[in-house]
Amino acid sequence: MAARIKERLFKKREPWEQNLFVLWFGTFMAGIGFSLVMPFMSLYIDTLGNYSTSQLNFWSGLTFSSTFLVTTLISPWWGKLADQKGRKLMLLRASLGMAIVIALMGCVTSVYQLVALRLLQGIFSGYISNATALVATGTPKEKSGQVLGTLATGSVTGTLLGPLLGGISASAFGYRPTFFITGIILFFVFLLSLFFVHETFVPVEKKDMVSAKQIFKDLKYPHVVIGMFVTTMIIQASNNSISPIISLYIRQLLNGHGNVTLISGIIASIPGIATLIAAPRFGRLGDKIGSERILAIGLGFAILVYIPMAFVTNVWQLAVLRFLIGISDACLLPAVQALITKYSPHQAAGRIFSYNQSFQATGNVVGPMIGSSVSSMFGYRGVFLSTSLLVFVNFLLVRHNTQEIHQQETAEEKASGVSISSEHSPSHRQ
Repeated sequence: MAARIKERLFKKREPWEQNLFVLWFGTFMAGIGFSLVMPFMSLYIDTLGNYSTSQLNFWSGLTFSSTFLVTTLISPWWGKLADQKGRKLMLLRASLGMAIVIALMGCVTSVYQLVALRLLQGIFSGYISNATALVATGTPKEKSGQVLGTLATGSVTGTLLGPLLGGISASAFGYRPTFFITGIILFFVFLLSLFFVHETFVPVEKKDMVSAKQIFKDLKYPHVVIGMFVTTMIIQASNNSISPIISLYIRQLLNGHGNVTLISGIIASIPGIATLIAAPRFGRLGDKIGSERILAIGLGFAILVYIPMAFVTNVWQLAVLRFLIGISDACLLPAVQALITKYSPHQAAGRIFSYNQSFQATGNVVGPMIGSSVSSMFGYRGVFLSTSLLVFVNFLLVRHNTQEIHQQETAEEKASGVSISSEHSPSHRQ
């Protein structure tokens, strides 16, 4: 077995396979870099001054959301530059920038410095979207669903495991060393991207760049691509709507007994494990039956899982349902990325995926706001019911936006069937 593992690890790979191998790890670490501070951000801010509870809540919310707000605004500009200069250059810019900025967070002496660095972190975003664009444009079309599904497990799993790893690291080494450790790992990602990621890219002159308006005008199914942007935003909002209340909900289920912090970290990270296992499999299935079908199945399944979360009576029931949500996540984002890849021109992939990242970041901001608002009015259980309603709206949007694809595929299947039957008819044989 050891020889077989060694052979698989060190066998000669196609450039697109090597890119996938390196960029999976890079997107995994980028996901962790964005989420590992969640368990202790407010505690870290509390060490930077004397704050009342309301002040601490304000600074915690501002510090968390500032990165995603900047990402929403700046991603399209980075996407345009990626189409002009190349996606690998953007990978290097993002990974090195994140490494420096996150390491500096361990040196701050005031909350103002921390907020400024979180804003800078948003400016140096784009690793995941450019990794997706590079892999999508360099992978054989017949393998795109499986490959993008595999790549998506990196960022999704990193984002979901980040809080657990951040909590463990902060408990073991302290808050500040956790930032330094993350910065060092992201610098390693920069080196891997520099030396092992290959891109065949011909620079495009600024005067030859097609405008964003023209790109969308030339799309075969513009409503599908734009619809996928909205779908991405709602997926992220749904996943993050429970972020502000998950530990409080668990504390309520435990009735004040047990290690709430550790159990919350485990429960928050369980979906990542399920996604890691299931996403490549759903990607392969999407290549066979259509990514739009996988997306609809995933959303329908998520609705059925979120509703019972509101009625669990212990943390183990919640853990099982969170695992099932991870399976649903394995259907969603990879399918969205596969559909965007299929119906977008490769020469504009950087901009298309950067727009998608803007909508994703918007979902990261809107989701916690929805969760906080609903929980204050209807309690923690109301958050899960409102999230299921949000997913249902998303399901209807997906069905509407992909209806034309279904109609075309059905027409092609009928035409193919007519062609085959005519070939075998007696008049044709004569």
